[in-house]
Amino acid sequence: MQAAIAVENVSHKFDERVALDGITLQVMPGEMYGLLGPNGGGKTTLFRMLCTMLPPDHGTIRLLGKNAAANAVRAHIGVVFQHPSLDVRLTVLENLRHQGHLYGLKGRPLSQRIEEVLDMMALADRAKDRIEILSGGLQRRVELCKSLLHRPQILIFDEPCTGLDPGARRGFWDDLDILRRTYGTTLVLTTHFIEEAERCDRIGILDRGQLIAEGTPAALKRTVGCEVITLETRDPKGLQLQIEKVAGRDVQIIDGQVRIACDEGQQLLAQLYPLLRENVQAMTLSVPTLEDVFVQRTGHGFHVEDQ
Repeated sequence: MQAAIAVENVSHKFDERVALDGITLQVMPGEMYGLLGPNGGGKTTLFRMLCTMLPPDHGTIRLLGKNAAANAVRAHIGVVFQHPSLDVRLTVLENLRHQGHLYGLKGRPLSQRIEEVLDMMALADRAKDRIEILSGGLQRRVELCKSLLHRPQILIFDEPCTGLDPGARRGFWDDLDILRRTYGTTLVLTTHFIEEAERCDRIGILDRGQLIAEGTPAALKRTVGCEVITLETRDPKGLQLQIEKVAGRDVQIIDGQVRIACDEGQQLLAQLYPLLRENVQAMTLSVPTLEDVFVQRTGHGFHVEDQ
């Protein structure tokens, strides 16, 4: 089966700053693929390339078997940007009509498409409402409607849930499930939310322009181990050296905390208890998360600035 998206050895610089460094990945038809990483990891640069807005300095990107640089490929992709692209002074219907005109749709065919997407997103009763009176979650649904009018085979999102409250986020993911069931659309999204990445079929984790890990969320977490011990102490370096000497295993210091990935957390804590009771203010034992995968691969924390 041909990949819906094929990125091959893509690199890009902005002046002297490396934004992407030899990225290679594939997204299969009907798959939901997440690009996870902190700000500055390279997600938005790759998003712009997938949307045909930015050509790579090196490497190739193919969408549905066509070079992403070809104008014809734009007819087959839909894009939802991080920041709203709606005219808030117009109604939902007026925004959709203008979007349809950009794709050469008009008359009855355009009206049918608008009815179709409004019904799918449960917005038919809001068609005559101005955008400015809609909640953030409803506005995001209208953005989805805009991107679906031309029935794209690939739908690409940049930080789709930024600014939405938890309830609106859950509703948005329900909308994506509807899309997949109805059209079998290939979905690609950038995100810095761990819980969003968990819902994808596969993810690629980006950091400082490099693809540091790729796979299903479950498979990636298994690479860390069964459990993660996190210790808070006034002397992280000293405790790290003591644990490595006693337990004979590698220990990381991340953001001032001591972390140990292991398969037998309770037994290890029991072994280390005489050492920990004098030197540790707090400890946690948890199952691995995608953040733990990031920490293990990079040696530093997953830091995201407020947006």
